Amino acid sequence: MEAHEQLCETFRRLHDANCFVMPNPWDVGSARTLEQMGFKALATTSAGFAWSRGLPDNQITLDQALEHLRQMVAAVAVPVNADFEGGFAIEPTQVAANVKLAVATGIAGLSIEDSTGDAEHPLHDFELAVARIQAARQAIDETGTDVLLTGRSEGFICGRPDITETIRRLQAYAEAGADCLYAPGIHQREDIAAVVAAVAPKPVNLLINAPYITVAEAADLGVRRISVGGALARTAWAGFLHAAKEIAEGGTFACFEGLPKVDAMFLGR
Repeated sequence: MEAHEQLCETFRRLHDANCFVMPNPWDVGSARTLEQMGFKALATTSAGFAWSRGLPDNQITLDQALEHLRQMVAAVAVPVNADFEGGFAIEPTQVAANVKLAVATGIAGLSIEDSTGDAEHPLHDFELAVARIQAARQAIDETGTDVLLTGRSEGFICGRPDITETIRRLQAYAEAGADCLYAPGIHQREDIAAVVAAVAPKPVNLLINAPYITVAEAADLGVRRISVGGALARTAWAGFLHAAKEIAEGGTFACFEGLPKVDAMFLGR
């Protein structure tokens, strides 16, 4: 079996039962470290990658994103899911073309979200949003791969926290061909349970970027997949900023105590 096909099959099997954590590295080093820690799949983070380039989230170009995906896939032996933002296009035909480019990088899964970046109109109109998922599904099918498609509805993180509308969209994305459904920003347990029930038997991804729930508790609600978005990258930035502030403002270096032996993590690769 071809390596890419095997990765896609492995990734799909992870969604079949139980609940797994798919953390989000932002570069090759963080990806390899998470793989060494035993995580069975990884996901890119558009925010974490953008920050590593000195940019805010959603400011990465398609070419930069594709090169990043190629590097991340080549760095590890586990499946990689792509945070492919909104497909780097609005119209379904261009979303489809870009999805094919993403699939060619060797990823095992990718997500397409429905946010627009416009504060006045933060979500794509319903019909267009559904058409974009349909286009992504068709594009994947035309590649002959089994890349897993995640449909994302962004209302809870872009100023439209309406669980009824979120569920309506996720159900439509499931019918349009999404294999996994994802509504980043939902935190209330009743909302999580409602989303799981609404799209069953298809799996749901839960974003955990704050300590509001545990893996075991999420699994009890029926969640199959957990990601952390940019939270690991933010954790790294927190340590960096704390240390830099101490040096800049206090002229001391207590922050350098107890640091990990980073070289040891990569020796022998």
